[in-house]
Amino acid sequence: MRELVVSLGERSYPILVGAGCRHRLAELVPIRAERAAIVTQEAIPWPVDTGIEQRTFFIDDGEEAKNLETIDDLCRSFARWDMHRRDVVVAVGGGVVTDVAGFAAAIYHRGIPVIHVATTLLGQVDAAIGGKTGVNLPEGKNLVGAFWQPSAVLCDTETLGTLPPREYRSGQGEMAKYRFLGVPGLLDMPLDEAVAACVACKAEIVGSDERESGRRALLNYGHTLAHALETAGRYDLRHGEAVAIGLVFAARLAERLGRIDANRVAEHLALVSAYDLPNRPPPGLDALELVSIMARDKKASAGGLTFVLDGSHGLDVVNGIADRQVIDALEEFLP
Repeated sequence: MRELVVSLGERSYPILVGAGCRHRLAELVPIRAERAAIVTQEAIPWPVDTGIEQRTFFIDDGEEAKNLETIDDLCRSFARWDMHRRDVVVAVGGGVVTDVAGFAAAIYHRGIPVIHVATTLLGQVDAAIGGKTGVNLPEGKNLVGAFWQPSAVLCDTETLGTLPPREYRSGQGEMAKYRFLGVPGLLDMPLDEAVAACVACKAEIVGSDERESGRRALLNYGHTLAHALETAGRYDLRHGEAVAIGLVFAARLAERLGRIDANRVAEHLALVSAYDLPNRPPPGLDALELVSIMARDKKASAGGLTFVLDGSHGLDVVNGIADRQVIDALEEFLP
């Protein structure tokens, strides 16, 4: 078992990675906590023991559950149970659960502690770490949310053995991103080591730039198009599938702008293929609609679209890319 740390001064917190680490949850519950609200989904087969009085609150499955109605229901349920600031929320599940439970914890009583027990590969290497919480609007993904760091994160790799193959591959879409953030050899590592390597990378970046004012934005590699694909397709794509497509598009856009060559694009394609992930969007999407959605992205600027793009010195945040350039690239990319 590996223990890593997100270093944020007095708000630093541990991340445990390894098979069975969920059984150490009670050790990580804040000392002053009197009760724990377990937020999960009915299909998740992983009960947890916080060592204190606890009650389970279920949310619906799927990305569609990430909405303000779910937050309203959850916070009202907390209130009916008479939860207070001294209590703790424990999210048990994947990215949908940690995003929703984390946001509810951030705003209920103006903030109560939250612990994430991540049970999906995507949750373990990305969603549960770093304090980004939020829900979707019909106009776009994750447009309402808050930064709210957890007290601890447990990445129990034992839970990954029960994931449906498509859900597991979705997590590999986020893993692929870390290859271009400087984590080599992921394809050849045992699972626990690969998860820990991704966690270590994200923890270090978050510790250096908590609120995404600079370097943390690089973690969005592949996500600008990915979020637009998810919104336009009403979440038919899994998040990691959309990220994989977004990585390939970002590479093609970078080549179009003269930042990288065809060999580097081929590296992106090879990695996505090695994880058995899609490298082109599904049919029926419109370039103008996708650009319109991307213009509402949190990272967009008044001067144009913003993408994280590869270059001769690695990844950079590139602002002010003209809509026309992206539309032309998309029309070439879409089936």
